[in-house]
Amino acid sequence: MRATLVLGILLVLAGGYILVQGFSVTTNREVVDIGPLQASVSEKKSVPTWVGGIGVAAGLVLVIAGAGAGKKLRA
Repeated sequence: MRATLVLGILLVLAGGYILVQGFSVTTNREVVDIGPLQASVSEKKSVPTWVGGIGVAAGLVLVIAGAGAGKKLRA
């Protein structure tokens, strides 16, 4: 119950960050490796904003579920 609430808050924060700021991941890939000659390429991939929207929605569901579970145990 408490873990559900914390996870929901983290998802809302992470999803909101992706929606507002955007998020990208950079990967390095080795293209050529012939003896002493080496070449690599850096690729930057952006996380789509819809992923942030899903994160916010799932986080809100978890926050509501976590808050509801806490009320049931207290009664």
